[in-house]
This record gives sequence, structure tokens and C-alpha cells, in this order.
Amino acid sequence: MSKNNPFTNNTAFRWRISGLQRTLLLFVVLPLVLLTAFGIRLGLEQANQYQEQRLKNDLELLGRAISIPIGDAVNRGDMEAVAVALRSVFVLGEVYGASVFDVDGNRIAAAGFAVKDLTATTIPARIRFTGESQEAFSRVDGRRLFSHFLPVFDTGGQIRGLIQISRRASDFDRALQQFTVIAWVGWGLFSLVILASVLLGHYGGVGRYVDNLLAHMKRVKDGELSHRAALNGPQEVASLALGLNRMLDSIEAAHRSLDAHREAETRLLAQLKDNEKMAAIGSMARGIAHELGAPLSVIDGRARRLERSGSLNAQQQHNLNGIRAQVQRLTRTVRQLLDYCRPAATQTRLLHAGQVIADASAAMAPELEAGGCRLSRQVPSGLPPFAADAGRLELALLNLLRNALQAGASHIEIAAAASEDLLTICVRDNGPGLPKGHDATTLTEPFFTTKSPGEGTGLGLAIVQAVADEQGGTFTLANHGQGGCEACLVLPLNHALKEVPA
Repeated sequence: MSKNNPFTNNTAFRWRISGLQRTLLLFVVLPLVLLTAFGIRLGLEQANQYQEQRLKNDLELLGRAISIPIGDAVNRGDMEAVAVALRSVFVLGEVYGASVFDVDGNRIAAAGFAVKDLTATTIPARIRFTGESQEAFSRVDGRRLFSHFLPVFDTGGQIRGLIQISRRASDFDRALQQFTVIAWVGWGLFSLVILASVLLGHYGGVGRYVDNLLAHMKRVKDGELSHRAALNGPQEVASLALGLNRMLDSIEAAHRSLDAHREAETRLLAQLKDNEKMAAIGSMARGIAHELGAPLSVIDGRARRLERSGSLNAQQQHNLNGIRAQVQRLTRTVRQLLDYCRPAATQTRLLHAGQVIADASAAMAPELEAGGCRLSRQVPSGLPPFAADAGRLELALLNLLRNALQAGASHIEIAAAASEDLLTICVRDNGPGLPKGHDATTLTEPFFTTKSPGEGTGLGLAIVQAVADEQGGTFTLANHGQGGCEACLVLPLNHALKEVPA
């Protein structure tokens, strides 16, 4: 339909007819034009008959007007009086010829253009038989004539002859020619007015709104799914626009629902992948713990006995300390693997942020002292209690403090704050900050580390992220505005209590 619109926009006209306009032209304009043409045709026929009858009546009146004087002159034999009476009919200027004939059709007087005799016709006989006037068309010397014949009576009422008054047949056609031209020209103008009125009326009342609706649909087809059609124009077009808008709303709602399903499916797939990864790591960690646990315990035990024997020189004592340090590193690696793969939220109970932070700080005190790092706490009193697993939360804080210590910080600050439904625990340090080219998502990936080989497993921040997920919270990692790094653990205050199954 857009290819056949009569208007390209609201002002430009295009000589093309739309399907609806063709329907209007076919079922409205064409029947109306044909009916008016048929009416004009009937009117012209009636006018023609009326005009023809009027012209015939004029001839009859003329004939009756001269029939009495001509009859008297014929009875007296006064041909001069007959000629005068015949010439009198030309005063009106509509008569072409006039003649007087005897009862047999022989001409006895004539004026103007007239036939010589009527003996070869049946007109004299019909007049004698009926005694009434007659009419006839004839051709004389190439001219087509219309003649009116009246009987001439004597004083006794007997037919003594007949009068013929003639006029050209073209007078009948010429009388209606101008009126016919005017009538058909008027019909043509009327048809053009109807045609223009229908086309312009259709565009003004319906077409331009349909064009606008098609423009709206084109914008939707081009990808503007949020676009909606204007509800203007006739009720039917506005209803179509409303239906289009409702359909687009339904499609948009379906797309949102589909996107939500896809996001949920993506999350489930990611969770399934993580679960599969955790299961594989857990299986590996249990195997490592089983295979390395006992040998490491034996090595560490024998190293302690050698250390207590007191028979070692300085070099041997140095080597023994190196052995014990490596054993502790391997033991710590196994422990981190087990911590990362441990089932989430083994036991949930009400906790107080100040106590959890104090326990974690006390556990880290030896390492902080050995590293020459100062720890300060900013924990306001009156923080609301919250539900979490104490062991897992302390493990997360220990990893944050240890990670800050390993980052080369000389001062670490741990702070807690509560809002309406969230508890935030942040660990800030004055180290170099996050490594360039790495974001928080990458740094919390399991086994990803920026440390040199042998200095880290890449599980510390991954454990913190896992604990945050277990407790229904979030973990953020970013550079602090005043330098260093800030790691925040955000936990919900209304987290449900979950008891460990027996």
C-alpha cells in the first residue's frame, strides 16, 4: 500500500492510486458518475422531446392561424389572398416553406421552399380519410425537412385541400445542441469535482493517517521496537494504531521475559560450571590432602625432633628451618584448597561484627607482627547482629588481611558500617593498589595470581568471593581514593538462619 499512496508525505502529491482509493473510485465515484450521466441522458431525451413537440406545436398553431383565411380564399378562388396568407407565416422567421395543395396533392400555391406535389405520397389520402393533421419528414433537393399538414375545409365542412408548413429538420437538432453541450460539460466538471473531492477527502480524512501509521510501522521494522504509533485520525485508524501499540507492548514484554529466562539460564549454566569446577577441585584437594597430609606430618615431626636434639650446627639448623618452612607452605596450600572447596554455609548463627573482626585480627596478629605491619580497627558500637557462618566469615577476613599484608602494606585498616539492611566490612591498605591491567573479576578467579611462582596459590580472593556468595552478599575490590587497595565484603542483615543437617 505504501507504494500506491497518493501522497508521499503530508504536502507532496503523487499521481498514484492506493487500493482503498481504487475501491472508492470503483464502488462510489463510478456509480455516481454513471447515474448522473444516465440522468443527464434521460433529461436530454425529455428536453429533446419537449423541444421537438414545442416546435411542432408552433407549426400547428401557424397552420391553424392561416387555415381559415386560406380556406375562404380557396373557396372564393382568390389565389392572391392565398399567397398573402402563405407569406404571412414567414413573419416568425422559423418557417422554411409553405404550400397549399388540392385534395389530390397537386400544389396550387407556394411560398418559400416547398415540394411541387404530393400525389406520390399517402398524405392526401390520410387527410381525406381521417380529417386530421399529419406530420412527416422528407428530403427535398438534398434538404431534410419536417412538414406539418392541415386540411382546408369549405363552408360545408368538406375538405377542399391541405396546407403544408415546412421547416428544416436540423432546426430540431440545433435547438438542443447548445443545451446538450452545456449539460455534458457540466457533467464532466461535476465528475472531476467528485473525483477530486473523493481523493482529497480520502487523504485528508484517512489517507494521511494511514501513511503516518505506515511510517510508524516502518520505524518499528527498522529496529525501533520502543517506538509507538500516535493515536490520531479516524476511530478505525486510531484503533489500528492502538492495536499495533498493544502488540508491540506484548512483544516487548515477551522479549523481556525471554531475556530474563536467558539470563537465568546463563546464571544456572555458570553456576553449574562453577559447581563442576568446585567438584573437580574438591576431588583434587581431597586427593592432595590424603596423599600429602601424612608425609608432610611425618617430615615436620622429624624436623622438630632434630631441632630439639640440640646437636645441629648453624648450617644444619638453617637447612632444617628451610625444610620446615617449605612443609608449612605446602600445608597452607592444601588447607586453602580445602577451604575453597568446603561446602557453603555449614552452620549459620547470629554474629556481631565487632567480635568477628576481633577474632580475625587476633588470628592474624603473629603474621602482622612478623611483617612489620600495623593494624587499626574502625568498628562503631551498636552494629546490628547478622546471620552468617562464623568460621567461613573469619576465613574470608583472614584472607583479606593476608592479601593486604602480602601486597606490601605497612598499615592496614579494617572498618565496619551498617545501613538499613546491609553490613559492610572493608579492609584498606596503603600498598601499591590493584595490579594494572587486571580488574576485580580477574583477580577473584581461582588460581589466578600476580605473585611470583611459589609465593601464592591464587585462592585467597577466590575464597572471599565464594564466602560472599554463600552468605548472600557481594565482594568488591578497587583502588582507594587516598592510595592503596580497598576490599569490601557486603552482607545482608536479614540473611536467613540455616542449621547444618544431621
